[in-house]
Amino acid sequence: MTGEDYAELRPLLFSIAYRMTGSVADSEDIVQEALLRHHRAAPGTAIESDRAYLSAVTARLAIDHLRSARVRREAYVGPWLPEPIVDAGAPDPAEHAETADSLSLAFLVVLESLTPVERAVFLLREVFDYDYDEIARVVGKSEANCRQVAVRARAHVEDRKPRFEESREHRDELADRFFAAAEQGEVAALERMLAADAAFYSDSGGKVRGAVVNPIHGPARITRLLAYFFRALREHGMRMERTEVNGQPGALMRDEEGRLFNVFALDIADDGSVQTVRSISNPDKLAHLGRLAPRPPAGSTPRHG
Repeated sequence: MTGEDYAELRPLLFSIAYRMTGSVADSEDIVQEALLRHHRAAPGTAIESDRAYLSAVTARLAIDHLRSARVRREAYVGPWLPEPIVDAGAPDPAEHAETADSLSLAFLVVLESLTPVERAVFLLREVFDYDYDEIARVVGKSEANCRQVAVRARAHVEDRKPRFEESREHRDELADRFFAAAEQGEVAALERMLAADAAFYSDSGGKVRGAVVNPIHGPARITRLLAYFFRALREHGMRMERTEVNGQPGALMRDEEGRLFNVFALDIADDGSVQTVRSISNPDKLAHLGRLAPRPPAGSTPRHG
C-alpha cells in the first residue's frame, strides 16, 4: 500500500478505534500501530483486503486496550466521559470522523456498559455494516456466537440510547438559546428548557479544583449550577464559543488568550428539551484541542463544571 492508500483508510480506522475507546490520543496510537503491523506483514502475507485486515487489527487492538484500561476506569474520579471531538480545530484524523448519532457522547457513554467484545461486535455490525463472518474473524468467535452477542448488545443499547432532536436547524436554535440564557444568567429561561429528568455530568478526572464530582439531577439544581458557573467564568474573563461536539450542540469556554478551559455538550431530546448537559474540564482529555487555560487556584471558582 502507498501513503495515499493509508491516508484513505485512516479515517475509517480512527472511527472504529475512537468509538471503541472514547479517546482521541489512544485511537491515534491504535491506528498507527495497526498501519505499522500491516506494513510489516504485507511483504510475506497474503492479504486479500487491506481494509478488512486493518479494520480487524484496529478492533483487536482496541479490545486489548479496553481490557488493560479497565482498572483505571474503575478508579476514575467522578463520571468518565469520552475525549471530545470538536468540529473546529480538531486534529486531522478527527476531522474525517463521521458526525452521526453513533459519535455522540451520549452514545459512547452507553457503549461503556458493554464488554470490549460486545462493543466491537455491535459497532462493526450496526455502525460499520460488517458481515458476521468478518466480525467472527475479528473477535475470534463463531459466526453464530457473534449473532447472539449482537442481539444482546443491540437490545441493551436500544434501551438506553438517547432519542435526539431530528431537525438539526431546530436543535441548533435551541442550543443557541440555552447557552445565551446561561451566559446572561436567565435562570427562568434555562429551567424551562431543561427536561424534567435532566442530568448534568462533569468530567474533571479529579484534576480540577472545585469541580462538581457527582452527577446533578433536576432542572432547578442544574440551573443554579450553570448560572453560578457562567457568572464565575465571566468574572475570570472567559468567553463562550458555540460549536459542535461529537456531532451534537456544544460550546467551548476560552480565556482572554483563546486558551481552552472546558467543553460543554448538550443532548437535545426529540421533544425539544435539553436532556443532558455534559462538561469536560479534565486537561488530559482536552490536550488534543490546543492550548489550555491554567486551572484556577483553590477557592476561586468553586463548584464549577
